[in-house]
Amino acid sequence: MSSSTAPTAPTRTSYLPPVPKPLAKFFSLFPLYTFPAQPPPNKHSVTAPTLWIHPPPGSPHSRELLSADVECLKWQAGCARRSPAQSPYASPRAPDGDGELLPSHNIPAWVDERVGLLNELEGYRNVEARDESHAWVALLEGDVHAALALSQPPPSFFFQTILQLPSGHATRPIETLVTPPPAPLSGISSLMPPYGSHIPVATIKSKYRDAIASLSERLGTEKWFLGSEGPTALDALAFAYIHALLHAPDDLRIEVARRVNLVTWEHRVYELVRTAFVPHATSTAVHLPKQS
Repeated sequence: MSSSTAPTAPTRTSYLPPVPKPLAKFFSLFPLYTFPAQPPPNKHSVTAPTLWIHPPPGSPHSRELLSADVECLKWQAGCARRSPAQSPYASPRAPDGDGELLPSHNIPAWVDERVGLLNELEGYRNVEARDESHAWVALLEGDVHAALALSQPPPSFFFQTILQLPSGHATRPIETLVTPPPAPLSGISSLMPPYGSHIPVATIKSKYRDAIASLSERLGTEKWFLGSEGPTALDALAFAYIHALLHAPDDLRIEVARRVNLVTWEHRVYELVRTAFVPHATSTAVHLPKQS
């Protein structure tokens, strides 16, 4: 009786040259540390309509409920003006209790679904006032927003270019806010392709001062902009910008602070917006309290 074994394939040993000692010594200056995986935080069920906001200014333990970002504050003010006495908000919970996460552009539709649609005048006293509001919205989101964006510190070249880390929250490029669009840094007859933008700083600041003066004059002594009986979308937008400007650098803040009617109006609307929300217990979010 004999037995035979199948021939085994020859093994090939891979040879790696040793790391040179000077290079190994250099690598030792940058040791690689490993850490245990961090478990995900406890998941909290959504029990009330919740608005996730950019962190408010100040310490994490402050009682400030309004976002530090003007884009986020627009949605807060917009929700607050529709919430209190008109109709109760229902909790936007899915059957599993986890809730539904909506992008910001879907918030108005969500509010309309639970509060009801506005009439064709959208809260303004007449068609002329509604049409005029479009011009004021363009002014706020154009000239005023451009000045506000100009006052923000530029993004870190090291973090965005070298490390390629995303910024805390996306912002609109200032080039898209200026009318007419700024010229490129390179000349028309330059051999180099167009690059960058020549930001007209003096023009932006001049238009900002004119916009604030016009806004103050149009408000006058009225309770709401354009003489409306209640808060409109324009009031929510104007509040977001005026509130942000009162916390902006001095060259922007002083232009608003010297207009008494704007400051008084902002203080009154601030209380209305703030009381429409309650803080989330464990995260950077605010709840819309249910109304009985």
